[in-house]
Amino acid sequence: KLLHTSDWHLGAMEGDRRLLDDQKFFLDKICDIASEQAVDAVIIAGDVFDRAVASGEAIRLYDDAMTRLCAECGLTVILIAGNHDSAERLSSCRDLLSRAGLHIAGALERDVPRVSFADADIYLLPWITEEKVKSIFPEKREEIRSLDDAYRVVTGHIRETMDTEKKNIIVSHAFITDSETSVSDRAAVIGFASQVSAGVFNGFDYAALGHIHKPQDVSDTVRYSGTPMQYSFGVEEKQEKSVTIFDTGTMTKTVIPLPLLHRRTTIAGTLAEVLDGEYPDEVKNGYVRVRITDQYAGLEVLSELKRIFPNLLEVSGKTFESENPTVTLTVDELEKFEADPVEVFRHFCREETDTEPDAYMTELFEMAIAAAEKTED
Repeated sequence: KLLHTSDWHLGAMEGDRRLLDDQKFFLDKICDIASEQAVDAVIIAGDVFDRAVASGEAIRLYDDAMTRLCAECGLTVILIAGNHDSAERLSSCRDLLSRAGLHIAGALERDVPRVSFADADIYLLPWITEEKVKSIFPEKREEIRSLDDAYRVVTGHIRETMDTEKKNIIVSHAFITDSETSVSDRAAVIGFASQVSAGVFNGFDYAALGHIHKPQDVSDTVRYSGTPMQYSFGVEEKQEKSVTIFDTGTMTKTVIPLPLLHRRTTIAGTLAEVLDGEYPDEVKNGYVRVRITDQYAGLEVLSELKRIFPNLLEVSGKTFESENPTVTLTVDELEKFEADPVEVFRHFCREETDTEPDAYMTELFEMAIAAAEKTED
């Protein structure tokens, strides 16, 4: 039995807010599920960290999770680098760690690492690029004209020595054509990742994928486990986060939901409607985005909203005069304005005149602020 998860993005931030409490929460749940389900191994299909140089807090979360899974639960952990990870940092001391049950694939190798069980072989294929595959398979350079070709070269090489008497599983981090993305799939959406067809994994009994944040089956044998928490508003608000249990004996997949420490919700309406609305505790205490439809959302509005939604992340409201445009600001930006009146003035000019105030206008505003403060004194 294999527990398939991916895209932890440890160390991710929402503005100036660290999401470490949410991440510790889902790591505890994943460890609990691994024990309750009596799995033999945990597969982490890339993007363990949110950035190549991870914060100290993120590394400590990772260290605690690996220690609990490998040392305390006695499980095998199979982990690959995603596009957000540093392959070299992630795979440091990998030979030593493999003796403790932690198997890591950082950068692509000609002979893809394999972890063997009695009835299954699991192949570790980390994030790859077309140029990387060309450098490792120079004899195939001419036939590699796309990332899809590159994947076919690598998986074809694996199939040459595959034990067909066993179940063969591949762990990979890839953007499969026709997979459904979320706002937080920013690398995939804006083109940092090229799409490949699900057919590159033909011949494998199960492809445990990472990279796309929505849990989904691409085909009967190709699956994204998705992120263990919500990293964006919009479509991701309606997604149920989960881990997938794959049983090589019965060839079945079981999806086990993951609870969320903070659920994301978008609330829209007039200021009165938003303030007078009745919300369950899950919404009030979750991460909230508010869209005010009838007025500008300034600091006074922010103060009123934060009394109801302590974890408010984003507010948008109408501009001062225009009928249609809206101003969207994070709570962090609004709070910074409170300490910097000049930045409020610059923002006002950008929104109302679509121009930046020049040095003379800014100086006049600063003089006005000084005069007002002097009058108050």
